[in-house]
Amino acid sequence: MPAAGTRSVSHLLYLHGFRSSPQSTKARQFRDWVHAHRPDIHWWCPQLPPSPREAIDLLAHGTADWPLAQTAVVGSSLGGFYATVLAERWDESVRVVLLNPAVQPARDLADRIGETTTWHSDERFFFRPEFIADLQAMTPAAITQPQRYFAVIAKGDEVLDWREMAARYAGCTMRLLEGGDHALSDFDASFTAVRDFLGLEQR
Repeated sequence: MPAAGTRSVSHLLYLHGFRSSPQSTKARQFRDWVHAHRPDIHWWCPQLPPSPREAIDLLAHGTADWPLAQTAVVGSSLGGFYATVLAERWDESVRVVLLNPAVQPARDLADRIGETTTWHSDERFFFRPEFIADLQAMTPAAITQPQRYFAVIAKGDEVLDWREMAARYAGCTMRLLEGGDHALSDFDASFTAVRDFLGLEQR
């Protein structure tokens, strides 16, 4: 079901998860659909820096002149956390889709401190101890205007607890999937519902 008071989307932001990139399967699927069916939409899926503060600064700067009433955000895992951070700082009209969103990344990423690589390349990066404090500082106190959120949550997520995700976004439009996995390998089954919520009609 489309979001209440849905207005036409002209700008769409996609945020990938931890160790992921714009080359993730879901990001490419969304990008390809937009380019094929809605080339009128401004699509942006940036490579997010490891630093949470730098990531939010990049996103805030890159969307500074976007019309929020026609803006939508899709975030996967850590990208879902960032999408929530942005939405809670933005106007209530922004529509947000969350795909297995991280709820407590400061806690969950505490054991990832150190050097690691991205999933889609051999590029190495450092996840620093101070990033944990940054995540804690930017965590929204509460979810406001729940009607603007749509969470797709897989009960079979092997990384995040689906109960915690569902509790965090209680009151929001939600699609609970039996089974599934963290990557939402069966995203095809939810893609139409996601587009409908955002009001993305095929043209």
